[in-house]
Amino acid sequence: MAGAEPPAATFERRVLRSAAEHHYLRVRLELPDGGARPSVAQFKQLVVSALRELHGEVGAALPVDVLTYEEKTLSAILRVVSSGLVKLWSALTLLGFYQNRRCAFRVLQEYIIRVQRGVSAENSWQIVRRYSDFDLLNNSLQISTLSLPLPPKKLIGNMEREFIAERQKGLQAYLDVITTHHILSNCELVKKFLDPNSYSVNYTEIALQHVSMFFRSEPKWEVVEPLKDIGWRIRKKYFLMKIKNQPKERLMLSWADPGPDKYLSDKDLQYAVKLLSSCSHPYIYKITFATANESSALVIRPFSEKGTLKDLIYKAKPKDPFLKKYCNPKKIQGLELQQIKTYGRQILEVLKFLHEKGFPYGHLHSANVMLDGDTCKLLDLENSLLGLPSFYRSYFSQFRKINTLEGVDVHCFGHLLYEMTYGRPPDTIPVDSFPPAPSVFVVSVLESILTCEAMKNGMPTVSRLLQMPLFSDVLLTNSEKPQFKIPTKLKEALKTSKECIEKRLTEEQKLIHQHRRLTRAQSHHGSEEEKKKRKILARKKSKRSAYESGEEHSAKYSNSNNSAGSGASSPLTSPSSPTPPSTAGASSIPPAPPPPPLPPAAPPLSTEVPMQPNPQPDVSASRGALLSSIQNFQKGTLKKTQTCDYSAPRIS
Repeated sequence: MAGAEPPAATFERRVLRSAAEHHYLRVRLELPDGGARPSVAQFKQLVVSALRELHGEVGAALPVDVLTYEEKTLSAILRVVSSGLVKLWSALTLLGFYQNRRCAFRVLQEYIIRVQRGVSAENSWQIVRRYSDFDLLNNSLQISTLSLPLPPKKLIGNMEREFIAERQKGLQAYLDVITTHHILSNCELVKKFLDPNSYSVNYTEIALQHVSMFFRSEPKWEVVEPLKDIGWRIRKKYFLMKIKNQPKERLMLSWADPGPDKYLSDKDLQYAVKLLSSCSHPYIYKITFATANESSALVIRPFSEKGTLKDLIYKAKPKDPFLKKYCNPKKIQGLELQQIKTYGRQILEVLKFLHEKGFPYGHLHSANVMLDGDTCKLLDLENSLLGLPSFYRSYFSQFRKINTLEGVDVHCFGHLLYEMTYGRPPDTIPVDSFPPAPSVFVVSVLESILTCEAMKNGMPTVSRLLQMPLFSDVLLTNSEKPQFKIPTKLKEALKTSKECIEKRLTEEQKLIHQHRRLTRAQSHHGSEEEKKKRKILARKKSKRSAYESGEEHSAKYSNSNNSAGSGASSPLTSPSSPTPPSTAGASSIPPAPPPPPLPPAAPPLSTEVPMQPNPQPDVSASRGALLSSIQNFQKGTLKKTQTCDYSAPRIS
């Protein structure tokens, strides 16, 4: 019928039950009004009273075990049978008072993370994080506009064992992504998440205090505002400054404390930092004011609205946070060939100048190159004096051939040239293949720095790079004469500092190399293929040892028989009778010696040539033939035999 109604839909109710016998809950008791903390017995009684209040005596009889309890944090791990999980959870959630005080139970799901810095297992620690902590970190990292693989939330069933195991794998993958990303792994948010004890200090406040102390004797300077997170260093802060007599002119102040490679004395450090303002070079950004004390240093430069070379490549605004500017650029486009050649030549010229002056650098990257029209100017010369780590240290510390500061500068120049050419950093180091470039000469320079062969053979010198076709035909029009006078005593101190920096780098590279070899050996030893090889070798060895033991037994048996026969046929002499001298002469052949148990006898008077012993058969050939016959033995080739049993008694 056309007007007939469709049949009513049928529904089937399914209840999914966990196969686990018990469920475990990590809970924390919160007492907002304070007061005495319950003991473990009182805590257990509170859980039982919560069950009784909601579910009566039946609920109070539910078997709940308190496995661990920390009175300091009021947290515990509870075990309950799977059938009573909902009852326990609902009872704890609805409990509101403990001894006439407000209280609340929080059901926690925490993950223990083991963190290790460097290759030493001793420099490791554990932290406890909840999923909400991961979610908070992920929300903070959204400024980078990167798509990070954080596992999604789940409201129902998020305490099941299978879900927790799956989420644990997802969180491990999330940590792997953010710790292998070069910019994210160095940002303050990630470091605070993984190492809260070392990064719990507010460095902006500390920097502001030091800047205020510096300017007590210099009242002409005034802080306009802090420039938050425009750099990648956690312990280096930036402020927008102005001079009171010139309010329209904007300056940028950078403050930093010493790093692990600070080997200059406090006196030499203060003198070297103050000397930076006297440096004059067409490709070094002018320093307006610089000073230092035993705990930190500050440098003031003119603020450029155009920003750095990295801002030009990524089309970014200079005042934006570092994560927002450079993590995920909207448009990836390299510079033109003429810009690459000009900027590269200018940077190489200033590096050559610093090396000739004996001034260590090692901090070249595109964010440390300021643009002034069509001219590149180097920034942050004070970093090497303060001993701060390089932006690319995690890369060049992997290769033992990059063990000098000039080699470090050349390696960093390779990163910078790659960014200028392709508009993004390289995905991996070393680089296996390069995308199409504006010129084959660009690829030639990159291959001499960033390939696996270059890492094994060592970096080219700055002078060698200047002679390569990409830069040799660039004409520099700037006529400013470089000036940077360094006293002899300070030169010696800088030389010693440079040697100490290179020595620490070499030691770190050696440790990394040893750790890599050990890890590779352990991985190879534990592989399935290697396990199979060891099993096969063990079987062959056991067969060989069994065969050799059988051969040895048979050899002993044959020797004992031969010894008995030769002893019976050997001529015996009396030990008391003298033995006459031999008249056989030197050409006579002596008889075979008697067996070891008997004393050696002199050759008897005889003109007959004694019998020679029978030659022994080739043991190795017979052993090989026997082993071959054992290996080629096939059970199926045996013929069936019939046996007649005569053991039964006969009745006649």
